[in-house]
Amino acid sequence: MPRLDASELARRLGLHAEAACRHYLSNGRREGNYWLVGDARNMPGRSTFVRLRSSAKGPPGHWTDAATGEHGDMLDIVRESLGLVDFKDIADEARRFLSLPHPDPDAGTAAGKASRRASGSPEAARRLVGMARPIRGTLAQTYLRGRGI
Repeated sequence: MPRLDASELARRLGLHAEAACRHYLSNGRREGNYWLVGDARNMPGRSTFVRLRSSAKGPPGHWTDAATGEHGDMLDIVRESLGLVDFKDIADEARRFLSLPHPDPDAGTAAGKASRRASGSPEAARRLVGMARPIRGTLAQTYLRGRGI
């Protein structure tokens, strides 16, 4: 399966906005076409509203906290409600919720095969030299010259 970018994961979560809100924002409740909760960290209250259906105001899954002005999409809800930091963890959780398989790490590409080869080998050294480019006329040259290197 190809990798899904952040916007595609957020869109797919938005299509299941009510189920996602029930799971990640369990202290809230549905009122009309919105899920109301205290904030994106799942605190009780009514200042944050998540759009459950597409409307003229925007797509489903987008949210706004009227008290603080914070806003975002369902990936932000996943991040805030679970206290996640790394995007990889957020994307993994979103894929888990959506029952999507984990992406294959570029299994068919030459770069994917090269990354599985042993580091420190003569072949790795040849690849590194092959990828190297001259620094003449770049910021790197200016920096190194200023440092006396």
